Amino acid sequence: MRRPRQRELPFRTWGGKRRHAGRKPNARRARVPHTKRPEHAARHPVHVTLRAVRRLPSLRTQRVFVDIRRALARTARSWFRVLHFSVQADHVHLLVEARDKTSLSRGLSGAGIRLALAINRVLERRGSVWSDRYHARALRTPREVRHGIVYVLMNWRKHIPSARGLDECSSASLFDGWKVPPASGPPDDDSPAPTRPPESWLARAGWKRHGLIGPNERPKRAF
Repeated sequence: MRRPRQRELPFRTWGGKRRHAGRKPNARRARVPHTKRPEHAARHPVHVTLRAVRRLPSLRTQRVFVDIRRALARTARSWFRVLHFSVQADHVHLLVEARDKTSLSRGLSGAGIRLALAINRVLERRGSVWSDRYHARALRTPREVRHGIVYVLMNWRKHIPSARGLDECSSASLFDGWKVPPASGPPDDDSPAPTRPPESWLARAGWKRHGLIGPNERPKRAF
């Protein structure tokens, strides 16, 4: 006797990894890909960029910057520290050190949350502050670290061609690697320092092999 033909059951077409699935980008700038972060070595400082959502007021306004500076002062740990920073209208640059990959991830996650809470508090708003994952690049040579320091501390000259002197919305006044020390020193107040001294050889002394930094230097475009 002939068996009846078995019907084929349709497979589910939802769930699992699919091409073009997931939340779509909400900004014009290319997003940081959601790939696995690379391993991290403590001897390599890291340049980090945090980009704000669109239509957020400038982060360089005095009331916002003051709270960002205070928040950065609370991020330091024995395993994570901010060495240099600058705040631009819609993004923040950091140069950091961390003990390992986990420390880097935890430290930057904590810093991003602290900064977001501070910004929302002063602007009396709620919701996301950062538009994407942080972008991070390890600096592995003395020259790369020097370029990184210039890029962070002098970043305002990239956005304001007529800018002169040191950026007040940065840690430039706390930096001790200028060829000519600034006329005005660090802010004379009792607030905790937003940065910590470097511990890696590259960030402490290695970059100086290529010379101290002049006050008129500009960031390299292809950094």
